[in-house]
Amino acid sequence: MPDLDSLPPGSFCWPELATSDQKAGTAFYTKLFGWSQNDNDMGPAGVYSIFQMRGRDVAAAASLRPEEKQHGVPPHWNTYISVANADAAVKRAKELGANVLAPAFDVMDAGRMAVLSDPTGAVFQVWQPNKHVGTRIQGEDGALCWTELYTRDTKAAEKFYAQLFGWSAKVGTAPPGEYTEFSVGNRAIGGMLAIQAEWGEMPPNWVPYFMVANCDASADKAKSLGANVGVKPNDIPNVGRFAMVADPQGAMFAIFTPLKR
Repeated sequence: MPDLDSLPPGSFCWPELATSDQKAGTAFYTKLFGWSQNDNDMGPAGVYSIFQMRGRDVAAAASLRPEEKQHGVPPHWNTYISVANADAAVKRAKELGANVLAPAFDVMDAGRMAVLSDPTGAVFQVWQPNKHVGTRIQGEDGALCWTELYTRDTKAAEKFYAQLFGWSAKVGTAPPGEYTEFSVGNRAIGGMLAIQAEWGEMPPNWVPYFMVANCDASADKAKSLGANVGVKPNDIPNVGRFAMVADPQGAMFAIFTPLKR
């Protein structure tokens, strides 16, 4: 996908790191992906770090909020989904069984957002863009290319997201089992897997995938920078090669190299 100036409603539009050590966290990602970093002083809310490639926004990082730390929320990546109207999306999500963790509110003149958890417990954000549309690059080395949901009730999740965002779902098979692919219109944007017993007490969650030129080389680099490569690089038949990584603070993400470039 080329540079972006807008994203249709229902698109994954912004990956945002919430971390326990912002200075170390941002240093890790700038070294791993070659991102530049633009820090914005948000006053009492702390510093908001925007990552860029070629001067275009690709992701962001912030410190875990005090209430998150109080409740023992671990470092993680937040997943934002673009909507035409944040208030309407919250109302509809609530009707469909979501929990509203933060009602719609304005983020200065950048846009309007809300924080929700789906009926299976996975947290996500909705984003109504104003001056900030979200990622300005996707599907390129160093940029977001896919987003994946891990949940214990795939049927309930599929129904919820289809009704909320109009996503279509295609169910197939892939290790370790059934795999659901979500699309907006004709564009595949993400997927879903059932949480496996061997994964332990993992809570339902969304995880971003970032494209890289060489999955194995990037996995080695991530490890050398202090990350834990929990799922070592392996092939997705006829698709590409991926690995699952936990950064030095514990936030999980994936790297992916497509088969056809």
